[in-house]
Formats: sequence, structure tokens, C-alpha cells
Amino acid sequence: MSGTSIKDHQPPPSPAMVMTSSGTSTLARFGMHLMVSRNRQQGDRNGSKADTESALPPTDDEDDVEASCRHEEPIELPGAQPGTLALPPPPRRTSFGLPAEDVLDAATAQPRLAVLERIPTYLQPPIPWRERLLHFTFAWYTVTMSTSGIALILATTPKRFTGLSTIGLVIFLLDLLAFVVITTAIILRFILYQDTFRRAFTRPREALFISTLWLSIAAILSNIDEYGRIFLGSSSQSYHDLSRFLNATFWVYLVITFGFSVIQYHLLFTVKEERRLNTSAMTPAWILPIFPVMLAGTLAGTIARSQPSGEALGMICAGLAAQGLGILVSVFFYSTYLSRLMSFGLPNQRPGMFIAVGPPSFTCSALVAMASELPRVLQEYYSDLAGSGGQVAPFAALPAQNLSSAAEVTRLLAIWSAVFLWGLSFWFFASASVAVIAGMPDKRFHLSWWSFVFPNVGFTLASMRMGKALGSEGMLWFSTVMACLLVVAWGFIGFRCVRAVYRREIVWPGHDEDSD
Repeated sequence: MSGTSIKDHQPPPSPAMVMTSSGTSTLARFGMHLMVSRNRQQGDRNGSKADTESALPPTDDEDDVEASCRHEEPIELPGAQPGTLALPPPPRRTSFGLPAEDVLDAATAQPRLAVLERIPTYLQPPIPWRERLLHFTFAWYTVTMSTSGIALILATTPKRFTGLSTIGLVIFLLDLLAFVVITTAIILRFILYQDTFRRAFTRPREALFISTLWLSIAAILSNIDEYGRIFLGSSSQSYHDLSRFLNATFWVYLVITFGFSVIQYHLLFTVKEERRLNTSAMTPAWILPIFPVMLAGTLAGTIARSQPSGEALGMICAGLAAQGLGILVSVFFYSTYLSRLMSFGLPNQRPGMFIAVGPPSFTCSALVAMASELPRVLQEYYSDLAGSGGQVAPFAALPAQNLSSAAEVTRLLAIWSAVFLWGLSFWFFASASVAVIAGMPDKRFHLSWWSFVFPNVGFTLASMRMGKALGSEGMLWFSTVMACLLVVAWGFIGFRCVRAVYRREIVWPGHDEDSD
């Protein structure tokens, strides 16, 4: 056979899995493995059967080689050849195993040297990048949506210093580069392994993260508006042309993400029973397919500032409908999520708990942003139509002099609703923080670690806008501290992400979202 591949396998206890007594001391000292797994068929390389079973979590400290590779003392097998010892079966499924039929030498039928315990990924033999690309999933867009979120925070933070906008612009440009690289890698994966395209939408673990593509795009559009206003000037012709582009992209984004939310949940509802999500393992990631259309409200609050009154009013109404859809669906999922926590306890990968912070905090931020534009929009809209002799249907019975007061009352109601939602998002933030501080059973790096950043970007933006709307200096300083903490978290997680790729902890068979 040609080529090698990495498979997770737990062979049954068998006399075929043996080791010679001459190798016992070496194996007991180093706990090393002899990996003799072969490709079953060439189809594995084409992505037809290359997905492996997910292994149980390794020891807490994977850097400790001896702890990771510790194995039982060999025992003598009755009836075996003299001097031949056999290892008992490992107590858990291994990340790297040896099938019985692969251990016997084809010519002599003599057992080869084998150890059945797990070997750390950074000690496993390398595989070509072409094969690693098979495991490059949509979850990588969590990198770009988090990086865009950091750039957006730096563009809007109330406590500023000279050069902060430039730093934010550099991070935003870095995010655009990362978006292009990740998109290229995803496309190459689908070209090289064509079956993975269908499976990406029908395997729930990866399908839930397709939403991060649209979340990244929403964050990029918000950054384009913010940095265009900062560096081009809100009154320049260039920014005026940019605002027209953003107006068109908003409606395209809204239509696509609404359709995506319907189709993606339909696929999750109708997936094969053996792959269907189980409520006992429910996480806030179930909310992700509705998240992109919900962010249309956040986009509307940002982009409406540069739009004419008529365009802005339509954008705000559509954004409010999308935001309401997102927060209501999220609340429906929250009941299942809290029931799961009460019945089955905290999850192993606890960074994902921060996803629950996103829906109420982004809704809070969107309500404040849209409400702050409402007085201007209504006044201009009424004046434009009244001057042209047209009738303002929604406000036909309202005296013109009271229109401004009505807009302010609506703005006040929106702020009160936002305060209500800010409290909910703060509770989820505190709950997730306590769970992480209490300990994470699975300390290996996963792309879900980026959940430390993006949902909390929404919470920080909500705090900033709440502080400005209420005139609260304490809230403004709180949001500034949150922004600093997020920048630190973003840098640390970025370092761990690069390190995980280098040490083969991710983009590796059995370690990514395609392993179910």
C-alpha cells in the first residue's frame, strides 16, 4: 500500500498486539508509539472517508510527554511464543491506534512492536499540507470576525489617544488579509475534496460554524463605515459614494442571511438521525445560524447615519425586524440551554458559553444606535415629503411641531429596552466568566476559544453606546476597560492559534469540526 494517513481506532484486545521483551524498557521509559496505520483505499485522499472518529480528550497537560504516553506494564500472554509480551487494552480510545490486521508482518506473521496509548500530536509524524487542508473548516472564520470586532472596538471606544484610529485601521487591514487567506483555503478544500462541500452543510458540528462567514462580512461592513468616516470625512464625496455602496450591500446582506437562516436550520432539522444534535450536549452555538440576520440590525444602526432620511428610515425598519427575529429565536434556545446546564452540568469546552452573551448585547447596541438616528431621520423625512406636497402616512394625524417630541419618546423607549437587554447580556457574561475561571476540563486549544472575543465585542459596544446615551461616565470607563481586556485576549488567543497549528493541535485528523 502507498501513503500514510492518521486514523483514530481502538482495536479489541488481541494476541496480535504484542511487544518483545527487549523493547519493554525503552517503551516504559519514553512511552513512545510505533504508528503503522495505512490508507484503506485511495478514496480517503479524495475526502470520501477521510473523516476520523473524535478521540476522547487527552491529559490536561499535553506538553508532559510521559503523562500523555503512559501505558500499562506488559503481561505475558498464555500460549504465546517464549519471550513475547502483550499489552493490555488501553483504558480509553486512542488518538492514534493500530488495527490488528496491520500489526502482523505479512511474510512472517510475527507481531511487530506496538504501543496502544495516545501519542501527543506534536510527536506524530507530519502529513502533507494538502492532507491537512482536508480539515480546514468554516470555524476558521471565527478568527476574522473576532479580528474585525477588535478593529471596530478601537474605532468607537470613547476614551481615545493619538494614533488609536491608525492602530485600528492596521488591524482591520490585517483582518481583510486573513479573510482572503481563509476563504482561499476553504475553496481549495472544496476543490481538492469535493465531497466535503456537502458534508460541511450536513454535519452539525461544522454546519453551525458556517454562520461565522456571514458574521465576518457583517463586521467588515461595519468597519468600512467607521474607518471611512474617520479617514475620509463624513462630508467628503468619497464617503458619500462609499455610503451608497454600503446601502446596497446592506440589503443584499439582509436577503442572503435571512435565506441562509431558514435553509441552515432546515438542514439541521432534517439531518440523519445518527448525526442529529442532542439536547444533552446543547451549547449556545446552536444560536449561530440566526446570528447573521440578527446583525442586520447592528449594521442598520451603523450605516443609517450616512444615509438620506428616506433610505435610513427603511433601513432602520428592516434592521429592527431582523434584530427582533434574531433575539426572539435566541431566547427560545436559551430555555433549552439553561435546562441542559441544570440537568447535565457545564460543558467541557467552556469558551463557547460566551456565545450566549452575543444576542442580547448586539440587540442592545442596535436599539441604541437606531434610536439615536430616529429624531433626525423622522424630521428630515417629514420635511422632505411635506415640502413636496406629499402625505406622510405614518404621521398624517401628528402635528409637525410634535414630531420631534414623538421621536424623542421613541428614542427613550428604545434606551429603556436596551438597558433591559444589557442586564441579560451582563448576566451571561458573568456566568461564562465564572465557569471558565472555575476550570476548563479540556485545556487544548480549539477554534471555539475565539468565543472569548467576538460575543464580548457586542457587549463592549453595547456598554459604549449605553454610556453615551445615558451620559454615564462610569459606563464609558467600564467599556474602555473591557476594550483593553479584549485586545489582550485577542493577542493571546491569536498566539495560541498559531501555536496550535504548528504543534498539530488543529487542522489535524480527528481534532477539528469535521471529525464527527
